[in-house]
Amino acid sequence: MDMRYAVVLEPDEDAFQVIVPAFPEIHTFGDTVEDALAMARDAIELSIAVRRDEGTEVPPPDAGEARLETVAVNPHAA
Repeated sequence: MDMRYAVVLEPDEDAFQVIVPAFPEIHTFGDTVEDALAMARDAIELSIAVRRDEGTEVPPPDAGEARLETVAVNPHAA
């Protein structure tokens, strides 16, 4: 059974940084979107394996619940 997790890809010069909200310890990157997603998959699988070995909780899948929203701010209001 596949577990699906939300990932956030942020463009950074010639690459994409990856953040996985369910796994705060994961910060990775890839040169392309496909590479970044593959790196995220590998990092999540490794984190799950480590957590299981240590007997710590594995976060539940969140792909259907996570949301990415934008917020407008006025930098001159401060």
